[in-house]
Parts: sequence; C-alpha cells; structure tokens
Amino acid sequence: MDEPDLKIGSFEASDRKLHHAMSLQQLLFLSMGGIIGSGWLFAVLGADATAGPAAVVSWILGGIFVLLIALAYAEVAGMLPRSGAIIRYPALTHGAFVGFILGWAYSLAAVSVAAIEAEAVVTYLGSKFTGANFTATVSGVKVLTWPNGIVFAVLLMLLFFVVNIVGVRFLSEFNRWITWWKLIIPTLTFLLLFLAFKGTNFTAYGGFAPLGPSPIFEALATSGIVFAYLGFRQALEYGGEARNPQRDVPIATVLSVLIGMVIYVLLQIAFTGALDFHKAGVAPGAWTALKGSSWASGPLYSALNATGIGLLGAFAVLLLIDAAISPSGTGWIYLGTGTRSVYGMSVHRYFPKLFQEINRFGIPWVALVASLVVGCLFFAPLPSWYSLVGFITSATVLTYIMGGLGLPVLRRAVPDMARPFRLPAASLIAPLGFLAAVMIVYWSGFQTLVNVYAAVFVGLCIFVWYYAPNEGWIRRDVGAVLGILFLVAWVLVNKLGGWVLTTSSTAAPGSVSFPVYFVLSAATLLLFGAALWWFGNPTGRMHVERSAWLVVMLLATFLLSYYGEYGPLTKPALAFPVSDLVELVIGIVCYYWGVASGFVTAELSEIAGVPADLPGGGRPLVGSGVASGAGAGRR
Repeated sequence: MDEPDLKIGSFEASDRKLHHAMSLQQLLFLSMGGIIGSGWLFAVLGADATAGPAAVVSWILGGIFVLLIALAYAEVAGMLPRSGAIIRYPALTHGAFVGFILGWAYSLAAVSVAAIEAEAVVTYLGSKFTGANFTATVSGVKVLTWPNGIVFAVLLMLLFFVVNIVGVRFLSEFNRWITWWKLIIPTLTFLLLFLAFKGTNFTAYGGFAPLGPSPIFEALATSGIVFAYLGFRQALEYGGEARNPQRDVPIATVLSVLIGMVIYVLLQIAFTGALDFHKAGVAPGAWTALKGSSWASGPLYSALNATGIGLLGAFAVLLLIDAAISPSGTGWIYLGTGTRSVYGMSVHRYFPKLFQEINRFGIPWVALVASLVVGCLFFAPLPSWYSLVGFITSATVLTYIMGGLGLPVLRRAVPDMARPFRLPAASLIAPLGFLAAVMIVYWSGFQTLVNVYAAVFVGLCIFVWYYAPNEGWIRRDVGAVLGILFLVAWVLVNKLGGWVLTTSSTAAPGSVSFPVYFVLSAATLLLFGAALWWFGNPTGRMHVERSAWLVVMLLATFLLSYYGEYGPLTKPALAFPVSDLVELVIGIVCYYWGVASGFVTAELSEIAGVPADLPGGGRPLVGSGVASGAGAGRR
C-alpha cells in the first residue's frame, strides 16, 4: 500500500505564495459585484412567474436565510481566512470524504456561475438585437442558439479569463469601478419603475399570493432569488489575499448581504407594480406564463419600454448597456471564485498539486484554465439562464450547510483560537443557518436535485482513483477497480432512471419506476461507501464513518423531494406544509448528528496546534472539549 503524504505543512504554506493586497472596500465590492449580476436582471420575472406578487416575501426570506448562513461563516472566516475558503472548511472539521463531496459540489457550482453570467449577457442582448440570432425559444424557455449564441458566450468567458489572469490587484481595482456602476443602475431602475407603479397588480388577479403559499418558498431556489444573494461568499473566497482578513472578511460578508437585500426587495416591488400583462403577451393574471413571455429575455428593459414614458425609454437603453456590464462583472469574479475552488481542492490534495501553480501576478493559473474549460462545458446541456440557475443554487447551497455545522465543531475543538468576530447567540444562529441551507436545497425541487445529485456523486470515482490511494487509505489497484465499477454503475442507474438532463415533469419513456430508481441509486452509493470502508485503512474508515450523516441526509431529502410538494407528482403524497415539516425534522436530526461527527483532523491540528483525533476512538472529541494543549478557556 502506498505511504500517505505526511507533509501536512503544505496546507498552510500554499497560501503564503498569494498576494495579500485587498482592502475592506475591495472585499466588500467583490461580494457586492458577485451579488449584483444577472440575478437582478432576470430573477424579478422568474420570481413573479413562480409566486406572483408574494415574490416580495420570497426576497425578504431569501435575504434572511442567506444572512443566517453568512453569519456562521463570518466567525469561521475571521478565524481561518483562506483562499477557496468554503471548499476548505468542511475537510477541516469533518474529514476528507465529506470535504471532497461538498468541495466537488461547490467547484461545479462555482465554475458554472461564470457560464450563467455569460448566458445572461447573450440573452439580454438577444432580446434587442433579434437579427443576431443569439437566442431561441424551446419548450417555453429562452436558450442560446448554436453557433451564434454559444460562440458569443464562449468569447465572453475568454474575456473573464483575461481579466483574472493579470492578477488580484488589477481584478479588485477594476471591479471597484464596475461595482459602483452596478450599485447605481439597479437603484435608478427601481426608482424610475415606481413612476409606472400600479398597486392593483398586488391585489387583482388572484390577490397577493395567487398561487398559494408553497411557491413563495419554491421561488427562493428556482427563480434565482437565492442565486442572486450567493455573491456574499466572494469575501470568504479571497480571504487569503486580504490585508487584514480577520477584521475585514466578516464585515464585508455580512454588509454585502444587507445591502443586496434592500436593493432586491425594492426592485421586486417596483417591477411587479410596473408589470403590464398585455404588453408582455400573456393574459392578465397569468403569472406562470411570464417565463415564456416576450419579456423573459429582458424583463426590466421591457418593463421600462412598456411604460411609454420618454425618460424611462431612454433609461432602458442604459439598462441594455448594463445588461452587458453587470453580468460580465459577476462573471469574471466567479471565474476567479471557481479558480480558487479548484485551488482549494488541490491544497487538500483532492486534485494534483499542479493546480496550485501560481503565475507572476499571484494567480493560480492552471486552476484558472481548468475553470474556464469546465465552465464552457455547461453551455451544452444547460444553454439557458432559467435552466442553469436552479442547478447552481442547489449545488452551492448544499455546501453552505457546513457553515452552521463547522462553527460549533470549531468552538468545541479549538476554543482558544483567536476569533476577531465572535457570533452572538451562535447556539441558535448556527442550526438556523444549517436548516436554512437544507430547506433551500429541498425547495429546489426534484427535477433540479436529480441533476445535482448525479453530477455531485459522479465525482466519487475521482476521489477513489486519486485521493484515497495517495493518502494510503486503499491500495491503488483496488481504488482503480472500485472507481470504474462505481462510475459504470452510477451512469447506468441514472440512465435507467430517465430523469437526468431533462426538464420534463415525467421520466424518459422506458425508464424504471422511481422507487426502483431510488433503491438502485441508494444501493450504489451505500455499496461504494461500504467497499471504501472495507478496503480502507483505519484513517480512511474513520473519515468514511464521519460522513454517514451527510449521505443519509441527501438520500432522505431526495426521496422526499419526489413525493413532496415540490416533486413531479400531480397529487403529492406529502403536500405543503407537511412535506416541509418532514424536511425540517430531517435537517434537525442531521444537524446534531453532523455536529457530533466533527473531529480534529490532521489539517486542523496543524493550524491550531492541538492533538488530532485518531482512528479507533483515540482522543474522543464528542462531549469532551479539547485535550491538553488546546486550553480550557473560551473567548
């Protein structure tokens, strides 16, 4: 069996090669630049199409939920500022297997955001320059055409690449001026839309919540609301490149969510009040038809033009220019985020060390190239903003469960580590942040989750081919065979299921029933975990055992998503609010199970100078605080 790499010090040493140049304002503007991207251009219509006027409530709830998630991360980021932070925290507190699953999910989501921002630019411009043939309507949804639309999007990705490759100092300074623009234009937009405000839009056509209460929650994940808020993480991701990260990262993280919440809520109110069903080409009160309407390619631009007010029509031209600037600004930020995600995976040895190669500008350039290539691949199966947004939201928020989990584990494991920001009422906020993330994933709906799960779990073959043998968990030949068997089985099972890469409300013809598909999926995952445990060494077994809570939670959520309110069944077996309460129970159980599963990993031991937990029950962490060397006091 190969000997593991015991030079854990490389985990800390890798960040020292990065340039520590970012100020508080630059971190804040990176987060704001991530928040104000394509979400504000499209999500207002997507939210109305899902929840009607009650979408305003969805934006408020979305801001609160994301703030709960961000608060937990604010304390952890102040303690441990790292580039690629969200990738790296799960492995510190819950081990390599949990770290890989969530890190892989986050990497997929991060690199695909740049792609969706490019799609947003092409889609918005396609609504104005129809002769360019950038978009077409397929099954009621605007998609990019081949070759015009997709080639244009790829060229934008190359632009994002160029902005990133020249260094973080240039990126942050360039982004500062772009973000001022991105703050001013949305503010002017909702102020001007109020000139055409019609209060009857909130009371007529079925009332304030014409589609019922459950779509208010569904809109959080599927219409782009939570997606729009997800930019708060940029300050976390660039933490290893900040001048004063312990102070600035928590401030930038929380403040960006609050500012974004104010702008988005006012924008949704203004857009809903200015909505003209006739000019959008749908029947009055046909909220769900808006996503396939003539306004879908450029909701705010169309709303301003439809008013007939000269000033607003002139501003619509400026908004069209912003449709190229705002998503592009977010696109190049997220390509950098994807780069730091790949970099973080490499630091944890999930990917080869090659991805830590730094150019003379302090940028992980190999990771940047990889992010560019993988991001462009998303144009093939998901060439639509409205199709890709649910995948990104669910995959990203899935990883955010670790903020609420990691905080209590770190407080228990390393109570004496300096905490520039100590979260008040953490015993309440941490589980609420975890539950907020779990519920958002559930509200994504079955058709989104089936694609997310297929993409996330297929990465396990990489784990067993590369990481596990390199760390000495299993023999290399065993890992090779296990990875091949799992890959073949996973592809076959999802092919039989007939749900992956389809937006239909039914499975593909000839597919097996859902109960059979679920049993086959669960059996494939559980057998893989059992084989990894059986053939593993004591360290590998310990890491696999500490991941059980995550696998159980994901499988339980997947099962409920089919039979619950947000699944494909016309009459769900568990309707709202029963289905939501069941998911809450799943979340509560898995939260406390997950906290109990946390332990002092080798990496955390190196950072904090405390003894690591050993396989076989050595130095148990649960309920015992920290062994000698960590101290007993709490700040």
